[in-house]
Formats: sequence, structure tokens, C-alpha cells
Amino acid sequence: MMKKGVLAVACTLVLASLLLVLCVIRTEAPVRPDPPVPVEPEQPDEPVQPEEPEEPEEPEEPEEPEEPEEPEEPDEQDPAKQLLSQMSLREKVGQVIWIIPEQLDPGMAGRNIAGKNIPRVTAVTDEMVRTMEQYPAGGFVLFAGNIETPAQLKALTGRLRAAGKVEPVITIDEEGGRVARIGGNPNFDVPRVGSMESLAASGDPQLVRAAAAQIGAYLAEYGFTMDLAPVADMNTNPQNVVIGDRAFGSDPDAVAPMVEAYLQGLHSRGVRGVLKHFPGHGDTEADSHYGTVTVQKTWEELRGAELIPFIRNLDASDAVMVAHITLPNVTGDGLPASLSRGLVHDRLRQELGYEGLILTDSLSMGAVAKRYTAGQAAVLAFEAGNDVVLMPGNYVEAFESLLSAVESGQIPEERLDESVLRILRMKLG
Repeated sequence: MMKKGVLAVACTLVLASLLLVLCVIRTEAPVRPDPPVPVEPEQPDEPVQPEEPEEPEEPEEPEEPEEPEEPEEPDEQDPAKQLLSQMSLREKVGQVIWIIPEQLDPGMAGRNIAGKNIPRVTAVTDEMVRTMEQYPAGGFVLFAGNIETPAQLKALTGRLRAAGKVEPVITIDEEGGRVARIGGNPNFDVPRVGSMESLAASGDPQLVRAAAAQIGAYLAEYGFTMDLAPVADMNTNPQNVVIGDRAFGSDPDAVAPMVEAYLQGLHSRGVRGVLKHFPGHGDTEADSHYGTVTVQKTWEELRGAELIPFIRNLDASDAVMVAHITLPNVTGDGLPASLSRGLVHDRLRQELGYEGLILTDSLSMGAVAKRYTAGQAAVLAFEAGNDVVLMPGNYVEAFESLLSAVESGQIPEERLDESVLRILRMKLG
């Protein structure tokens, strides 16, 4: 009995121990998975470190592009840029169009005057000033019919210069010889300068400089700020009906220093000069005033002759006037040179590196006016790279066409600003 009691007690103890072990195992087993829970999920939070990419706020340094505001410091010292920033789009468009005074007359402003004899203006009326307010031209070209007497001419140029918010350029073809609007008028007591051919025959550039200084002196006296001269063409074709004795000769090496001397003479009197008619109108037989004129030479041939007087004087010139001649072996686009981007932008601006003002010859001449409307010609000329659209056949049409081209984005406003800035710098310089 005693053994049985002891055995029973032992069994009870074994069972109790087993139960205790089972309880421990039960409670310890779930403890294992617990450790990963607190640590592991916390680590994915470490990708919160991508908040470091908030360092891209350093790319707020790209707000450094605001550094281009630095150029605004020089702007404060650049009166031309300051003036440009204050101009309306209409005012900027007007700067690149230079016209004849008649095109301010309300009866003429919207008419096509190309190839027509029109009554000439000798005084500025109040109606013309009102037209100028709506269509603010950047410059005026005067002709012999606008010139009567010294007092009348001073009054005319003075009123024109005062008509615009930005003073317009007042210019004229006053070369000497047979192209002298003032020198050829008997009412003016000014030196009668002979042809450029006759002056250059001496071989002395100082004679040319002195003659140009005389011309510059009376132009300045009568209110002109620019002379559409000198002729840098060479007289290389005996059949040429346009250039002839207006040129200094047929040898480019002799012509180039004469062109330089002429510019020096004008500059000595505060008058700006224009090299014309790029890239050379000398080797032609027809007249671009009346229709298409073609020059068959290649660019290399032109560089070896006609272009030499231009190239050697680009740095000294205030502006270059582009002719309406067609150059099939240079541009291949069938366009007059004045409307050809291949000639104006690619050759003159890019290849030759010219940084000054580029203007067309008169867009009312037959070589252009017989093929294009005034609006088409103005837009083509500006797209080609010209800064100034000179004497369009219809001023209002040319103005509105250029304005529409800028408003539509066909011509970027930045491109317009480039040309206006060149014009303003020339005016203020």
C-alpha cells in the first residue's frame, strides 16, 4: 500500500512537471516571432531618408537662372536697352520701317505708291503727326521734291525729328555728282561735289575725304543724321546704266580706300554713312528700279572683286544697304538679295561677321514691287535678316503685316528686339 501511495505521488509529480513544461513551451514559442516585429518594420521607415532628395531644393539653386538678371546691371547703363523696355510692340515695329514723308499723309499712308509719281510733301501737317502717332515710323528718306529752300528744309526736318517718341533717322541720297538732292538745288549755297569717279581719278583718298566732309557739313546743318552713301559698288560693266560714275572705279584695291575716306569725311561732321549696294551692283546691265536684275557670279568670284570694298569697310560703316539683284549661283533661291536669308543672314551677318545695321534698298523698286505685295516684301525682308525695311510701297500694309507676323509668332519678338536695339544704339550712339 505504501509503495502504491509513493508511486501515485510520483506519477502526480511527473504529470505536473509535464504540464508545466507544456505551458512554458506554449508561452515561449510565440515569443520567437516577436523580435522581428519591432525591428524589421521600423527599417522600411529608413527609406524616409528619401527626404534627403528634398535636397533637390538645392536645385533651387537652378533658381540661379535668375542670375541672368545680372545683365540687368549693365542694362541700367545701356540707354538703348532701357528705351527698348519702355516701348510698345507697335512702337518697336515702327522703328524697323523707314518711309518717305508722303506716307504720313492720311491720303497716302494706306495707298500703294510704288512706281507712281506722287505729290511731294514740303511741310509736316497736324494730320501727318496724328498718323505718326498711330504708325510711328523709325526714319524718313527725303528726295529732291521735298526740298525747296534752306529755311523750308530746316523746318521740315525739324518737325519730322520732333514727330516721334523716339527721334527718327532723317536720311537722303547725297552722294555727290549726279546724285545730289541738295547739292543739285540752285537755292542752296553749298559746295558742288563732282562724281566719285572724277574724285578718285587723282588716286588721293584725302580729296574724297574732304568732299565727303563738305557734304556731311551741310547735311548736318539741314537736320540730316544719315547719308545713304558711299557707293561701294565697282564700275565693272560698261553697259551698266545704274552705277557708272557713281562708283570710285573698277579696281577693288583702289576703290576700298576711297570708300573708307568717304565714311571718314561724313563721320567728321557727325553724319552716319551707308555702304551700298551689297553685294555689288556694278556688274549688271539692267536697272533694279524697274525689274529683276541678275548677276551670274559665284560667291567666290564676288569675294575676289565686288565684295572687297565692302568687306574692308564693314567695321567702319554704320549700315549696309542690300541690293535687289538676284544671285542664282550664290543663293539659288530665286529671291532678290534683299529678301534672301541665304545672302543677308548667312553671308553678310554670319560669314562676314557684320554686326551693324542692315537695311534693304527701297522696297518700292520694281525688282521687288512687281513680284510681291508691300506686306509680303516687308515680312520676307525682315525674315531674311534685315534690320530696316526701307520705303515699302504701302506703309500701312507693311506695318500691319509685320505686326501680325510678330503677334502670331511667325517672327519671334526677340528677333524684332534685336533689330530695334541695333537701331536705337545707332540713334543714341
